[in-house]
Amino acid sequence: MRSKFLLIALGSALAGCQTPGTPDDPGKGLSSLNVPVVTSADYVFDAAAPGGTLAPGEGDRLNGWFQGLGLGYGDTVYVDGGYAPAARGQVAAVAGRYGMLLTPGAPVTAGMVQTMSNFGCGVNSNLAAMVANPEDLIHGRDSAPVTDAVTATRAIDMYRKKVPTGQGELKDSSAKGGK
Repeated sequence: MRSKFLLIALGSALAGCQTPGTPDDPGKGLSSLNVPVVTSADYVFDAAAPGGTLAPGEGDRLNGWFQGLGLGYGDTVYVDGGYAPAARGQVAAVAGRYGMLLTPGAPVTAGMVQTMSNFGCGVNSNLAAMVANPEDLIHGRDSAPVTDAVTATRAIDMYRKKVPTGQGELKDSSAKGGK
C-alpha cells in the first residue's frame, strides 16, 4: 500500500511540471519569447532666434512640437547652436512645462539642418484655399440639432443621376494635314 501511495504522490508531483495544452519544445531553450525593444531617435527643431532671443511665436511653436512628440520621461532636450543665454532660458522654460531639463552638449548629427525660407508654403496655401472658415481647423463645428435631408443627400443624388461620360459612340477624328 505504501508503494502505491508513493507512486501516486510522485506521479502527481511530476504531472505538475507539465502545462496542459502546450507541447514540450526543446528548441526554445532559455531564450525569451517576448524581448523588449529599445529604440532611439534624434529629432531636430530649428528655431529662429534673432538677436539672441526666440522670435515671437517660436516658443508656442516649440511647445506644440513637444506636445506632438509626447515629450516626457526618458526623453532628452538639448540646445545646440550659437544661441544667447536668453534663448536657451526660453527653451528651458518650455521644456520645464513637461518636467524636462536641458542637457548640456548635443548628440552628433550628420551635417547641418537644411532649411528653406518657404518650407510648407505650398501645403499651407492649398489648405487655406480648401478651408472656408479657418476656425474649423481649431474647433470644428457642432452638428445642427435638425439635419436637412435634401442638403445631406444632394451629392449622392447628383452622383447617381449623372450620365456617365463614356456612354455613346466615339467621335471620328483625324490628324490635321493627314489624308
